Amino acid sequence: MDKTPIKASFEFFPPKTEAMENKLWASIERLGPLHPAFVSVTYGAGGTTRDRTHETVKRIQSETGIPAAAHLTCVGATRAQVDEVIRAYWQAGIRHIVALRGDPPEGIGRAYQPFPGGYANAADLAAGIKRIADFEISVGIYPEKHPESPSLEADIDLLKAKVDAGATRAITQFTFDAETIVRFRDKVRAAGIDIPIVPGVMPVTNFASLKRFAAGCGATVPGWLAHLFEGLDDDPPIRNAVAISVAAEQCATLQGHGFDQFHFYTLNRADMAYAICHLLGMRPDSAMES
Repeated sequence: MDKTPIKASFEFFPPKTEAMENKLWASIERLGPLHPAFVSVTYGAGGTTRDRTHETVKRIQSETGIPAAAHLTCVGATRAQVDEVIRAYWQAGIRHIVALRGDPPEGIGRAYQPFPGGYANAADLAAGIKRIADFEISVGIYPEKHPESPSLEADIDLLKAKVDAGATRAITQFTFDAETIVRFRDKVRAAGIDIPIVPGVMPVTNFASLKRFAAGCGATVPGWLAHLFEGLDDDPPIRNAVAISVAAEQCATLQGHGFDQFHFYTLNRADMAYAICHLLGMRPDSAMES
């Protein structure tokens, strides 16, 4: 059976230094020929990267022609302040926002409290975005349940509220079990939600860091994955090769289940995401024509 042709999107974070900026733009130039569905730029906790996110998104949109999406959260700002950011994006020609609640300013694991006078959650934020302009809105979902949620069903109810508020795509937190994503997609469809569910893919660049991050966001790190990376802490080339193979196999499995778009958390590194896309059959136009 032929698999569904795929598209990719790529996530970056705004650079803090000139060297990081050069690395970011080299990554975008590397991935651009794959014609991504969009690229997104993250937004720091409490809006700490607000200006850098804005400038990075504007530059991607104006200089590359790649559709650019800006992350936006509810944390640390009033509705009026967030609305100002939304209007500035529209005026800059940005038409896609990734609307997220955001993590508590004290860090993951602390109880979330809405900012006084701010948006309460991602559904509230999505509705606010739509009141201002007709943006495309992506939102986040957790196939293994949000760490603060009472149940997966509660998460799906919240996703429905996001869709009712205007969300047009849902991007998953990373998970390493393809079947978990398939089961979650099926539960979402059974609940009557029909927007695209886009698996978020995290190539493993540093296994120790991955374990810490996964613990904070409720993502399971299976034993078989730990075994694959055992002994590779000081061997980056082999570690990267294993990470590419693991991610490509997961995506290929999901492709066989009808998923046709993947969102890569690049950490501003292009080569691993590019290699995974290559293994999945994505090619630049010039390679397709030769």
